[in-house]
Amino acid sequence: MEVSRERPHDDLTARARIRDAALAQFAKRGVKSARLQDIAEAAGVSVGLVQHHYGTKDGLREACDEHVRDVVLGAAEQVREGADVSPEFLRGMYDASELSVRYLARALVEGSPVAAALFDEGAEAAERFFAETWPEEFSPGEAKVRERAVVMAAMHLGTIVLHEHLSRRLGVDVLQRANAGLIGSALADVYAHMGEWAAAEQGARLRRAVTDFHAKEHPDA
Repeated sequence: MEVSRERPHDDLTARARIRDAALAQFAKRGVKSARLQDIAEAAGVSVGLVQHHYGTKDGLREACDEHVRDVVLGAAEQVREGADVSPEFLRGMYDASELSVRYLARALVEGSPVAAALFDEGAEAAERFFAETWPEEFSPGEAKVRERAVVMAAMHLGTIVLHEHLSRRLGVDVLQRANAGLIGSALADVYAHMGEWAAAEQGARLRRAVTDFHAKEHPDA
């Protein structure tokens, strides 16, 4: 079994191998069902060495959470800081994150500190996007901004949670490196075309109807 290519090429320590094996096992079986024996076997070490480095399974999960937070939020931070979002940049980001994304997909379903942190980070980033892009319509801190932002975060992370259904429908593993750009490309195309549709007559009518319905049901909102 290949443990991972997620770590740097020179990071061949037993500690890193154990962490990567744990990421894979936790993603596949869930934290409760994963066993230290299977993690040790996948990493090519003894259970005693796993316990030496991480103590308990909870300690190993915390290390995985920290690693996933660094990988996923690190990539997002680079984009926010103005990194050149070129095909080469995206390829490097995808190559670095497959195991972390698979782990995150499971964590979002089971619930974990890293899942909550990444969801909140995504929602906060969406709030900034709305407020900075359309400041006259979305004032920072307004309930309207929070509502739109949290739905946007859920839409994006939902593609990770539902990756097995996406993969089944498309006939490819959408989280594999070779297919890593598929979801992003589809989302960009959906946004572009749905934006055109929403601005057209039928879309505008639907939006007004939904807005009016919400206003009548929640007059104090």
